[in-house]
Amino acid sequence: MPAWGLLAAWALHDAEELATMAGWARRARPRLAERFPWVPDRVWEAMDVDQRHVNVAIGLMGGVVAAAAASGPRSGFYKAALAAFGAHGVMHLAQAATVRGYTPGVVTAPLVVIPYSVWAWRRLEDKRLPASSWLLLPLALGGVHTAAHVLTRPRARALTRWRDRWF
Repeated sequence: MPAWGLLAAWALHDAEELATMAGWARRARPRLAERFPWVPDRVWEAMDVDQRHVNVAIGLMGGVVAAAAASGPRSGFYKAALAAFGAHGVMHLAQAATVRGYTPGVVTAPLVVIPYSVWAWRRLEDKRLPASSWLLLPLALGGVHTAAHVLTRPRARALTRWRDRWF
């Protein structure tokens, strides 16, 4: 079974997210905030991601997916990543239904993510998942977005001046 197919399917899917996420978030936020007034402002603020953040987050997630693919179809990490990838595709469909329109990733979710996940899962010899596998998706998504935030946030002026002087 081609474990590297996971990375290829992920790359196709995340190319869509890379091309659309930052712009979509900026344009959709006012409409969504008006439609869902009970959602706290901090959620809408977290949704404001610039293209640098998107680039870094997708790059970091690519590392996670590549590591899962490299671990091979017998590993619990691969199986957890495959299950999380399929769940991620279903979440895209639910998000689009909730907002009643396009959300980044919804085009490739039913065309690439879900079909690949189902196909690959059916080819696994051992379909048992590690007990902690349900944590992979939220931890991976939270971890890469937190890291992207830290890596792309504006630096303090003093640090920038020091860096510019010495480097």
